[in-house]
Amino acid sequence: MKPVAPPPVQDTVSTLAAYNQGRDPERLALKYAKMRQSPFIFLRGACHLFYNAIPQVEALTRAPLAWACGDLHFENFGSYKGDNRLVYFDINDFDEAALAPCTWDLLRLLTSLQCGAADLKASAAQAQALSQACVSAYQQALQRGKALWVEGETASGVVAELFERLKDRRRVDFLNQRTVLHKNGRRQLKVDGQKALPVTDDERQRVSAFVQRYAAQQPKPGFYEVLDVARRIAGTGSLGLPRYAVLVEGKGSPDANVLLDLKMAQPSSLIPALNALGVKQPDWADEAQRIVGVQRRMQAVDHAFLAPVEFEGRPWVLKGLQPSEDRVDMAQGKANPEGLLATAQTLGRVLAWDQLRASGRSGSAAADALIAFAQQPHWPEAVLEAALQMVSVTQAQWQAFSASSLGR
Repeated sequence: MKPVAPPPVQDTVSTLAAYNQGRDPERLALKYAKMRQSPFIFLRGACHLFYNAIPQVEALTRAPLAWACGDLHFENFGSYKGDNRLVYFDINDFDEAALAPCTWDLLRLLTSLQCGAADLKASAAQAQALSQACVSAYQQALQRGKALWVEGETASGVVAELFERLKDRRRVDFLNQRTVLHKNGRRQLKVDGQKALPVTDDERQRVSAFVQRYAAQQPKPGFYEVLDVARRIAGTGSLGLPRYAVLVEGKGSPDANVLLDLKMAQPSSLIPALNALGVKQPDWADEAQRIVGVQRRMQAVDHAFLAPVEFEGRPWVLKGLQPSEDRVDMAQGKANPEGLLATAQTLGRVLAWDQLRASGRSGSAAADALIAFAQQPHWPEAVLEAALQMVSVTQAQWQAFSASSLGR
């Protein structure tokens, strides 16, 4: 396989600056500061650069089309409560979702395992073993052709530890971490510069008015009575985009209030690379419909309160913030290599299950085509080799960015 050359230093920096132009300066500075910390965090914040440099090899260009998360890395898996009130483990971020070759999500996941080796306190050999275990589990799950899911009773490795931690979580503790309870029995969002920033009076009025309009269309409008609004700080790739945390009445104050996340939807950064490959996307009504539509197709059970909405003429995604929602912390497995290996296998299986679940929808390959592809030889080795190349590219991009003055 021909090595992929990283773009020139100036191209990396100028492309990053252009992509993030127009974002809130304060939160964009936070994004750049996070991205300087490690190649893995840089990978999370520069999805568009990743796909600009993807190797043009048959395993990546001729693979069957599948619905893709688009920004799949090991921290974009986690727990959530479904609309049936049960807790599941699945892919949990679909901002970059698109119709793409099925191996693209796998490539980015493998690259994250390799780039994140230092974060996981894993050697290069251990990271490679995790990658091989992930690919094998993905291939075997795709060959089986049956879409399953992960819940507490079926979890293993670090994922089982995550479910165990969730057992002790209570809504009141979740609210206490993010809100201040006043003597009058009403809660207000904490504004601490870490998870939330203050809004202007105008912003608060506009967001509150939107939520009221949304509530009027719901079976229980009183559930959405707005108590407070703040600008939300979360994620890496989306930092700097408009995003709000909204505290609503829920099932009653003070301990049954509910937090909502309202996030502006942007186009998928995979589209230029997919256009170059000739992969046509469905005609979604807007970007929020795309994000929510793909999430509902791929996840086994819908996320509670998940909805595409329109706010001030722009598409946004609304969802609930939950005590049971948490990311998988792969670093916890560093003291348990076998558990870490089991977790890598789980991630590979979940990806295959989600692709199978969404198969045959709006241009994606049917399950039979995915099964037939999984049975072919050689492509796993090609994807593993491509991941190693993308690690080198990402590290070079990170070094170029870290040495630049961008965001300083």
